[in-house]
Amino acid sequence: MSSQPHDHIVKSYDDEQRRLLGETLRMGGMAAAQLEAALDVVARRDDKAAERIIGNDEAIDALEQEISHDVMKLALRGPMARDLREILAAIRIASDIERIGDYAANVAKRSTALNLAPPLPHVGGLQVIGRIAVQQLRDVLVAYRDNDVTAAQAVRDRDAELDAAYTALFRELLTYMAEDPRSITGCTHLLFMAKNIERIGDHATNIAENVWFLVRGNDELPPREKRDDSNTVAP
Repeated sequence: MSSQPHDHIVKSYDDEQRRLLGETLRMGGMAAAQLEAALDVVARRDDKAAERIIGNDEAIDALEQEISHDVMKLALRGPMARDLREILAAIRIASDIERIGDYAANVAKRSTALNLAPPLPHVGGLQVIGRIAVQQLRDVLVAYRDNDVTAAQAVRDRDAELDAAYTALFRELLTYMAEDPRSITGCTHLLFMAKNIERIGDHATNIAENVWFLVRGNDELPPREKRDDSNTVAP
């Protein structure tokens, strides 16, 4: 009989951990949907839908605050080493997801300005890097849910693909602006949108690295390839 209070405390703690995981995954799903919707409004040049996406960012921010509150409750209950890693990983991952939501909202905001200029063929290139980023995010959320280090590393490695696609689009836009100065305004908006998406890939990579930390602790991460050469492109 004396073990019953302890069993209840353990079960309550486990329930709160599962709730924290569920909240974080729900937040990640919202951010992925936000990015997909932003890419859609860019393709459709839909200002009203863009405004809705921008407004939806508040829901992601609110969920991050809720997760932070739950993390504090768990931390105050004296967790063990593995539990501490789960708590720390959750708060880091929630922060990365919140930034992803911000970047997706930024893409939607830029789309309304882009719609004031004539359509550009390079919107297709933006869609390419956007789809890579969405898949990175969805895959890393599954890796987090399953404590799957191998899947997380695959997401981390795939960031080089996004970097390469971003750099290629960056070069194309610079060339297009040089050839047709009338396109500078629209291309500049696309450059900012592409950079936002590239940063989303970086945050998905951060989440992958936190999955590694969660499972492996402070074991050294394997090296990874980087292909963002946009800072070396001559103006």
